[in-house]
Amino acid sequence: MSGGPTPALGWLWTVRPLGAHGGGDRAAGRIGAATARTLAARGAAVVIGDVDPRAADVVSEIEGAGGRALSVRCDVTDEESVAALSMKHALRHMDAQGSGAVVAVSSILRLVGQTNSAPYSAAKAGVANLVRSAGLEYAPTGIRINADAPGYVETPLTAGLDESVRSQMTARQPIGRLGTPEEVAEVICFLASDAASFVTGAVWSVDGGYVAQ
Repeated sequence: MSGGPTPALGWLWTVRPLGAHGGGDRAAGRIGAATARTLAARGAAVVIGDVDPRAADVVSEIEGAGGRALSVRCDVTDEESVAALSMKHALRHMDAQGSGAVVAVSSILRLVGQTNSAPYSAAKAGVANLVRSAGLEYAPTGIRINADAPGYVETPLTAGLDESVRSQMTARQPIGRLGTPEEVAEVICFLASDAASFVTGAVWSVDGGYVAQ
């Protein structure tokens, strides 16, 4: 991981919401933890906000590897709890310093439907369009706002599915397999870095070609 792009200095804000597609992941879960490790390995100071106490384990791992990290309890059902870590709050600091990068997380379900997923799909489509509109609004200020959109990823949830279900999921992937949390984290780190300095208002699919079908 040390050979990849380095996150831009200053404010960086990423979010991996609760109930993320492909594994019910969150900041202390597989994709969130992989993202925190990748960013820390590239020199970023990481704050992990999660209601799950396992976030502290991820912090200990990062610190043990020489990185900088902090965990704070963050319950998305409590507005006061998330206020300090919200995009709105972060954007005020970024605007004051004239730079920053926001990376949100959407999903393949922003574009395709799935049975029993209407609220989730609507929310992820909302994330995608928030990023596009906010990206345009803040582009003149030096703040970049993007999102990645993962497809089906190897997590404890997908690993625990019946093998017949996993086989069906894999068969639908043009690339022939599920993604890994580390692959999603690499795209987030790229979008947060100066290597993506000309990228804003974009939603990057990380889905093995799923939505290109």
